[in-house]
This record gives sequence, structure tokens and C-alpha cells, in this order.
Amino acid sequence: MRILSGIQPSGVLHIGNYFGMIQRAIALQAEGEAFYFIANYHALTSLRDPDSLRENSRRVAVDFLACGFDPERGALFMQSDVAQVTELTWILSTVAPMGLLERAHSYKDKLARGMPATVGLFSYPVLMAADILIYDSDIVPVGKDQKQHIEITRDLAVKMNETFGNIFKLPEPRIHAATETVPGIDGLKMSKSYGNTIDIFGDEKEMRKKVMSIVTDSEPVEAPKNHTTSTIFQLYSLFASKNEIADMRERFQKGGTGYSDFKKQLFEKLWVYFSPMRKRREEILADKLYVDSILTRGARHANEVANDVMTRVRGAVGLN
Repeated sequence: MRILSGIQPSGVLHIGNYFGMIQRAIALQAEGEAFYFIANYHALTSLRDPDSLRENSRRVAVDFLACGFDPERGALFMQSDVAQVTELTWILSTVAPMGLLERAHSYKDKLARGMPATVGLFSYPVLMAADILIYDSDIVPVGKDQKQHIEITRDLAVKMNETFGNIFKLPEPRIHAATETVPGIDGLKMSKSYGNTIDIFGDEKEMRKKVMSIVTDSEPVEAPKNHTTSTIFQLYSLFASKNEIADMRERFQKGGTGYSDFKKQLFEKLWVYFSPMRKRREEILADKLYVDSILTRGARHANEVANDVMTRVRGAVGLN
């Protein structure tokens, strides 16, 4: 079974990235062959600074390895190191119905947030479909908000198969219902575009400051507090054991503990949780050649698979 996932290098990775994608992607390595790419083509729709794109792309690779990616169980590579994906994007676009892309939620959402209506942004789902289909992917782990992208991918694969013969297998989404939206320090979805993130590998002072700035209501120390709407409690529940979660819930409901104390408890849990990963990150950065060797090896393997698939596609459509 081949598992495919990607992450955009649009900024520093935060705990929303970790619980939304990285943690489950790494866990899925135990189930099959992992193909994980750093989506620098996709990032071009929003990032216009070439130095930042290069820096962010490399940092994502370092952080992914630090969080537990095992290069012996799969391939980690830059999306742009597999040029065939852009060729497949064009071929898919020749059969992609305009109406299908016009219904894409992500396009509408990004326009609503003020992003310019570019062709790249509009055809984003076609590039994503090429990312998935070019590696004969079986499973694509996604959040509920990205399920439509897999549906579009399957629609395009079916369209190609009906038009040119049986070219592509149909990938299946792997949606983890237990992984809900990770809230940011303002209570909204944690996102770099909202400026409400807590970075995975920020220094101690920076992380503490972020946690202590989490927005809360104005309930006094002695009053009971609603844990179900608390960003502090939601974040703590991602890291803590069942007993620790039950203890915090009880103290929320009982009253007598202020939000400041809950925030300090959350910070300590965060800092300890990522401590082994920070240590591993330092080891990775100390070896100047390690990251390049992993990315080179991953790209080589990805290209081998992509070449086989594109030979099949070119033959089917008449380009060989």
C-alpha cells in the first residue's frame, strides 16, 4: 500500500500542522510505503519571496525528520524535484470540467480571504490530483476540509480512464475523525495566515509568551469555567493523558483555578512533549549533509515511480 501526503512550506510549522498532518502521516508509515512531499509548487500561489520559499522548504524537511519521519520506510522529497507532475497536471487539465473546479471550496475560501484570482489558484486541485495519481497512491490522509480534493482527484481519474482506457487507480481518502481543527491562540483555526500559531520548535520564551496570550473569557478565579469552549483545554487535550485531561476538566468545573494557572500547565505539557523532537532536530542540523541526502534519495525514488506512470499515461493519450 502506498500512502501519499504533502505539506506546503508557506511558513514555520506549528502545532496545528503537527496534529493536522505530521503526526498521523508519520504513524501511517507503519502501514505501507510513504511518499511525502514538500509542496513548493503549491506554495507559489501565495508565497512570492524566493529566498523565503527555499528557506521554508528546507526547514519543513528538517522539522518533518525531527518529528519522526523514517527515511527507511518511505520517500521525503521536494515536489519540484519531480518535474513530471507538471506534465501530468496539464494532461489532466485537458479533461477537467470547469464546473468541477468552480465548485472547489478552497478556491472560494481563498478568494474570500483576499487572495488574487489567479489561474494557479483556480487549478490548484488539478495539480493536487497530479500529485496523487502520479505515484499510483492508494491512501491519502486528509482532514475533513480537504476531502473534496480527493473527490476531485477521483473524478479526474475516472474521466481519464473513461476517455483513454484504464490508466489510474482510484485513491482512497483516510480521514481521521478524531483529529478535529486545532484552535489557535485566538480560538480560530490555527493558521499562519491568521497569525495565531504556536510554533513546534520555537524557543522556550517565545512558546511561553504565545501560550500565555491565549484568549479567554472574563470568568474570575473562583468561578467554574466552561472547558468545552476553552482553547486552553482543547490544546491540552491533544497532549495529555486521559487522567490528566479528566483532572483539568474537573478543576475547570469546580472553580478556584485561574486561566493563568491553566496556561502555565499547558505550556509545561507542550514543552515536555516536543523536547525529544527538539533534541533530534539539533542532531539533524549538526550534520550538514544529512537533509540533502534524504531529499535526494527520496526524489530519486519518486522519479522512478513517476516515470513509470507517465510512460503509461503518454502511451494512453498518444504522446509516446
